[in-house]
Amino acid sequence: MLEDSFGRQFHYLRLSVTEACNFRCQYCLPDGYDGPSSDEFMSLTEIDTLLKAFATLGTSKVRLTGGEPTLRRDFLDILKLTAETPGIQRVAMTTHGGRMEKFASQWKEAGLHQVNVSIDSLDPRQFAAITGQDKLKAVLRGLDAAIEAGLDVKVNSVLLNDFSDKRLHRFLEWLKTMPVTLRFIELMETGDLSQFFANQHQSGSPLKTALLEMGWQPLLRRKDAGPAQEFYHPDYVGKIGLIMPYSKDFCKTCNRLRVSAPGKLHLCLFSENGIDMRDLLRAGDVDQVVHFLREVLGQKHETHYLHEGKTGATKHLAMLGG
Repeated sequence: MLEDSFGRQFHYLRLSVTEACNFRCQYCLPDGYDGPSSDEFMSLTEIDTLLKAFATLGTSKVRLTGGEPTLRRDFLDILKLTAETPGIQRVAMTTHGGRMEKFASQWKEAGLHQVNVSIDSLDPRQFAAITGQDKLKAVLRGLDAAIEAGLDVKVNSVLLNDFSDKRLHRFLEWLKTMPVTLRFIELMETGDLSQFFANQHQSGSPLKTALLEMGWQPLLRRKDAGPAQEFYHPDYVGKIGLIMPYSKDFCKTCNRLRVSAPGKLHLCLFSENGIDMRDLLRAGDVDQVVHFLREVLGQKHETHYLHEGKTGATKHLAMLGG
């Protein structure tokens, strides 16, 4: 089992397969994608070596992220490969949901267990303003398709200063009959969008207090769960999660490592620099990658230092899938 010098064990790998995305979310890629081309990202063979190494070290959950992971032409092959890797028990993905209506059942058949979909508003005009795409209805149809296919569905919504009581009320009404977990995520500062962060960041603590006052109750975390604090209410079919990276002791329960699409290991979403492992992956020696991972984990810091305004090498969230 991978364990760092602070006693944290790592069961969970977040694997970015592309940095490209065709949405223009205000908090991520407001001007659209202008990054590396697809030939600079890891090949299927390199991903295979990576997955085998992590599984050897006790990783049981893998999340495929981007950018938008489904933009890769070989995404279904990557998904099948991940699900078939011995030791990997749970496969998740993060997506904007634009292609989910058509492909949800195929993803389930290929071995996907969970899908996280970004929906920042249930108002079509506000959704379009935030994402640059007028596709809310298509994304909601995709949610229905994912639920029908038997996937565990989570919805991500970023907290912004223009987050209104009306928007929260709309989401709460929706959760009365919608069997999904809605996770409100605090906006995180990145190198390209420091001014946007200054204008829009909103703490999730007041929302947590409000939920508890409304009778929402905490759920126990899974061993391989992400960073969300989750809550349930007997009057609601859906659940609510809060991801608050600026809260005290947020990093104490860290259980995940990240690998970027170009093959760099990131010990934290906001690591100062990724650690290049591409040559090892190209060589295809799983034992060498295992040795590398054990050696470098000692460099992982106790915290991300976001509260000190340090954003590391992360220019925008599409680089590492959030």
